[in-house]
Amino acid sequence: MAQRKFAQCLGEFQFEYIGDAKTDDERCIDESLQEFSLFLKNLEDQRELMMRNITETLMKPLEKFRKEYLGVVRADRKRYEKETEKYYNALEKLLNMSAKKKEPQLQEADSQVETMKQHFQEESLDYICKLQEIQERKKFECVEPMLAFFQTVFTFYHQGFELAKDFDHYKRTLQINIQNTRSRFEGTRSEVQELMKRIKDTPPEYRQTSSISFEGYLYVQEKRPPPFGSSWVKRYCTFVKEQKILHMVTFDHRSGGRIGEMESVTLKSCIRKTTDVFDRRFCLDLDITDRPGTVLTVQALSEDDHKLWMQAMGGKEPFGSLGRALSKERGIDAQLDDMGLSFVKNSIIAIETRGINDQGLYRVGGVSSKVQKLLSLMIDDEKNNDVDLSASEDWDVKTITSALKLYLRSLPEPLMTYGLYKEFINPAKGGSPESRIQAIHCLVHKLPERNRLVLGLLMKHLANVAEHSKLNLMTVANLGVVFGPTLMRPQEDTVAAIMDLKFQNIVVEILIEHHEKIFTDSPNSGPLSPAGPSLSAPTRQSKKASRQNRPLAVYNPQVLDIQNAGGDYPTLSADETSRGSNESVSSQSSSASNSEVPAEKPDHPTLTANLSSGSNSKSAQAPVSSGAAGESQPAASDKEKQGQSVAGRKAKAVYPCEAEHESELSFQIGAIFSNVTPSREPGWLEGELGGKRGLIPENYVEML
Repeated sequence: MAQRKFAQCLGEFQFEYIGDAKTDDERCIDESLQEFSLFLKNLEDQRELMMRNITETLMKPLEKFRKEYLGVVRADRKRYEKETEKYYNALEKLLNMSAKKKEPQLQEADSQVETMKQHFQEESLDYICKLQEIQERKKFECVEPMLAFFQTVFTFYHQGFELAKDFDHYKRTLQINIQNTRSRFEGTRSEVQELMKRIKDTPPEYRQTSSISFEGYLYVQEKRPPPFGSSWVKRYCTFVKEQKILHMVTFDHRSGGRIGEMESVTLKSCIRKTTDVFDRRFCLDLDITDRPGTVLTVQALSEDDHKLWMQAMGGKEPFGSLGRALSKERGIDAQLDDMGLSFVKNSIIAIETRGINDQGLYRVGGVSSKVQKLLSLMIDDEKNNDVDLSASEDWDVKTITSALKLYLRSLPEPLMTYGLYKEFINPAKGGSPESRIQAIHCLVHKLPERNRLVLGLLMKHLANVAEHSKLNLMTVANLGVVFGPTLMRPQEDTVAAIMDLKFQNIVVEILIEHHEKIFTDSPNSGPLSPAGPSLSAPTRQSKKASRQNRPLAVYNPQVLDIQNAGGDYPTLSADETSRGSNESVSSQSSSASNSEVPAEKPDHPTLTANLSSGSNSKSAQAPVSSGAAGESQPAASDKEKQGQSVAGRKAKAVYPCEAEHESELSFQIGAIFSNVTPSREPGWLEGELGGKRGLIPENYVEML
């Protein structure tokens, strides 16, 4: 609406002129506002067409998402809060029970609370799962309508571009008229200034012008002066082991409850309080350093919780180790020994011989009982020789693939070890593709020898599987999803670890795509520090600075002028070998979707130095052939011969690029270039896009 009013004002506006006549330039300038008004009206017509689609493409999908998903989560939240309150009320009643009651009564009360606790945990997990789901859904349910909307926006901008092209002829004429009017104004103004000088004595002057060991809930006894007795207040406590400091925050679990201020005390000693002298279970007496003579009595939530607090605070009562027990539900004692290595090799041979083209290889699982039976046989010293996977029809390919995955998951420590887990994850979260590969390359060579050997065998095999993806439908990205959690996982299962799954997949994809380099060559240096998890696009200032590194085209007029002046222009020794990236869709999306830009476009110091040295510069290199008859060509180097092999091929853009010189091509991700040939500019190729031929940065494309 505002634009239409502005267009109307422009159409009605009239310039005031001094004098009784207008020049042709002034008439054109006077009429220009009407032309601008007409242009804006046409533009607004196109904008209205775009805005009509907002409801269907943007508002309705977002409203549907709000009703169908956000509304359900709100209901789940109320149910979760209700279950929370119910459980903690029951827990308080249990903890208030006298220890002198009969043992059956105590056991029955404990059993009831335990049942409620399990139900509460199930509700909590369901609620957390729903929250996780809604957060993940936002990434596509909200962005997809935006994409559709912006497609209409891009159509609008294209229409604006077409209007601008139609307006171009009039614009050029108007620019000439404006320049003429400005020139006349400059002349007039200089004369006026001279007159002012003569009038004034002087011309006018212008002035420019630390680590946590344990945390959880404790009930703290707050003593009051007689006869008021004492009360028990639930607090969330964090105990810092190194400083022996206990931080306590009062927390009300009821809906709408507030969080109180933090209170910190320094612990001197911790002693278990027995039920013989106190009518409550799970209690501890804490001797406080900064309150001499004061003993703080706290109550844990259960016997196990009581023991853990004792262990964390260095309680005086001895007890056994309370480390996390690792259950062996399947009864499989998998080890990375000779038997395990033999099983991996035999499985790979059988899979590649019998079923490498099977659809859903590694994704489709086998029957659980058969899988466990096969694995038990293969890791048994006495029975493994009786199983021939390459020929036996008793074990289908699905069973073998599932057994191999089960073996890798059942190892006491994942193949890529707990200790290097975070180091493997960090490169996947940031940095350029080259730095990721180098960092992972170095980390692989930090693995134990047996781990690296098995991992190398597996990656070579998975690369072979990916080469048959047209038949088995298992691309590198799909294999990364399957083997990411199998080959690497954190020592502790947390929500943060679940969020790292996508980065585990990226690490496995890199290992598959670059297995020859990673497992064959030794790393040159230590892992590179990635740019950081926040991969923001470079600022305009940085882009401007990078333009200084862009080369001039070999057919640039400046170069031709130098050659015509008689100077010898050296041939640049170009590294014309194609470095086409084989990155998978997933690994590309982890970088391109975060606006990651590849390494700086190639610099050309030889060319720059040659241009700056003037027409008299000489070089020992062979001169550029001018194409004259009878002129001998220099012998092609190995690199040039290598570069000739890519002549006439196609290439695909893996990064967007905006041309900053008329000799370069602008393109978006996914653009296909035809007739791609090496350029004499190091790090650049020449190709055709949309009927136009120009320079392409070599590290922005992959050869097809």
